[in-house]
Amino acid sequence: MKKFWQWKNKKAMNKENQEEVLERTLFLNGTIAEESWFDDDVTPRLFKEELHSGSGNITIWINSPGGDCVAAAQIYNMLMEYKGNVTVKIDGLAASAASVIAMAGSKVLMSPVSLLMIHNPATMAFGDKSEFQKAIAMLSEVKESIVNAYEIKTGMARVKIARLMDDESWMNANKAVELGFADGILKRNAEDVMEQPAVSMIYSKAVAVNSLKTKIAAKCHIETKEIVKERSVDECLEKLDLLKNHI
Repeated sequence: MKKFWQWKNKKAMNKENQEEVLERTLFLNGTIAEESWFDDDVTPRLFKEELHSGSGNITIWINSPGGDCVAAAQIYNMLMEYKGNVTVKIDGLAASAASVIAMAGSKVLMSPVSLLMIHNPATMAFGDKSEFQKAIAMLSEVKESIVNAYEIKTGMARVKIARLMDDESWMNANKAVELGFADGILKRNAEDVMEQPAVSMIYSKAVAVNSLKTKIAAKCHIETKEIVKERSVDECLEKLDLLKNHI
């Protein structure tokens, strides 16, 4: 049976009691709705059995374009009910249904170069007007269920989430953290996260000037052989203005 997940187990030492414990890592790669997932009576149960075959905290690495929203909902529920902490790490893409699974993480961390995408659910319909109306009503309910997961994680208003889904929103790591879809950004060692807020890359004249003033003020302490003379910040700024007028 082809599976889109893969467990990797390794032994580690518990820092508290120095006992050897089994760390479990789940790699969730590829499309979520592969052939094997059409058999809903078997595959979700198989995933659940594997999930609960061990204990302790788990880490989930996600790189998936998404897929079947029902399968994603089942995995989301299993992870939400799991007794240990679930840390989600997005190393490539968590799009569509995969983004729903990511919301089950106790902590969601993103690589600086990863992406998260949310959009409206889609389906295929065939038949008369009545069948299409049923499909539209079904999609509306599916969207509301997906909004539930995003709302629980982000705390964002449902109307705003729905609008982001309407627009098919792509988010880099900084944007995802800003909106609450992620909790932090992975550092180079892929273990810790940046606790500081992301620094804006947009040039700010005011910030640049203030930074320059601070550096000049720090240099205003001038030592000579005989005396130590201190200049005020205002005096230094006057000198700066004179220099600036000659540049």
